[in-house]
Amino acid sequence: MAFDLDAAWGLHPQVAVRPERFGALLYHFGTRRLSFLKDRTLLAVVRELAEQPSARAACQVAGVEGAELARFRAALAALAASRMIMPRTEAP
Repeated sequence: MAFDLDAAWGLHPQVAVRPERFGALLYHFGTRRLSFLKDRTLLAVVRELAEQPSARAACQVAGVEGAELARFRAALAALAASRMIMPRTEAP
């Protein structure tokens, strides 16, 4: 799945985030899927999605730079494919 870093993204309304020492657990109440975020920076990116105009901006605010961006883009694509995050239409 191609993930558009320049689009606005946010958590699916049926997803709950539970911070953990290793990162976080995401639980989708609709699909009953559980995702593990094993990186605190990825958790910061996911939390910033609702506040930033794009996923790229959320990554920048969370401190993701340069070569790391490809890895975070892939992680966000996986979260989008599992419907943990979804495109956002309203402005932050």
